[in-house]
Amino acid sequence: MLTWLEADQPFPPIQQALTEPAGLLAVSATLTTTRLLAAYRRGIFPWYNPGDPVLWWSPDPRMVLFPAELRIQRSLLKVMRKQPYEIRVDTAFRAVMTACAAPRAGQAGSWINDDMIDAYCQLHALGVAHSVEAWRDGVLVGGLYGIALGRAFYGESMFARAPDASKIAFVRLVRQLQRWDFGMIDCQMNTAHLARFGAREIPRTDFIARLESLVNLTAVPPPWRFDHDPAE
Repeated sequence: MLTWLEADQPFPPIQQALTEPAGLLAVSATLTTTRLLAAYRRGIFPWYNPGDPVLWWSPDPRMVLFPAELRIQRSLLKVMRKQPYEIRVDTAFRAVMTACAAPRAGQAGSWINDDMIDAYCQLHALGVAHSVEAWRDGVLVGGLYGIALGRAFYGESMFARAPDASKIAFVRLVRQLQRWDFGMIDCQMNTAHLARFGAREIPRTDFIARLESLVNLTAVPPPWRFDHDPAE
């Protein structure tokens, strides 16, 4: 049975998530920073259509990328060595989320609504949500955002307005997270795009066991600043 969450009600055990639709665990009326933090610590994330109640998910299996397993196509490495973009961190969080929410070819709309943007911007102000941005001539042309708890990173969405912009931002993020000893990047759902970078599915039980350890490690203090990447 699907759980409707009242204001202060905790999430049910993730083992209660539905098999159809796969991973749906609970529903709530509102999206708050307190609820979001509680969700991510337990491997739960929101995903819902604008105007609908907030749907909370914990799919099994879970798509993850272990930073040490990052794969970069040779063609992308060649592009990165030319340094076509300036990569910044945490300088335009709302702009990145807004760009991720913009309609894309073949899609009628986006699941990233105004309430979600406001909630994640509050998490950014708390030093929990981060953006990685690709800039060219002072213009934001790509990037991504996500959540960091302890030494676990939860990727949320990315966008690109110029060739390879989001890919380069993602590679820089993964390399930096490896230097910071992050143990896992949550990619949520299986996509061919992420699989090409080395992401793979693991059982939810394995994901949660790793997460319980990682979220309790010391966090990298905000604001984030990336090291110079000698690979470029």
